[in-house]
Amino acid sequence: LNYKQKAYPKYNRVKKKFPEVFRKEINNAEDKIANNPQLGKEKSGDRKDIKVFKFRVMGQQNLLAYQVNNKKKEIIFISIGGHENFYRDLKKYLK
Repeated sequence: LNYKQKAYPKYNRVKKKFPEVFRKEINNAEDKIANNPQLGKEKSGDRKDIKVFKFRVMGQQNLLAYQVNNKKKEIIFISIGGHENFYRDLKKYLK
């Protein structure tokens, strides 16, 4: 893995609540991002330093928000969840 992986405490709390199968898929997504931080789509406006990676688990689309710190070679995972209210909650959390 090229980048160190870090996460906000809230991210870890949310991740812990998912079933084991789901967490494995999340870990796979995290590893993919750590190998290639450009995978996610860059957001615009007040969230322009955040990227969002979309992936499917059990037929459901999930979004994983993260920031890339190229100086420290690390990725900070911010938020994970389904599409519904994802951006609204992300905005609220970042304030």
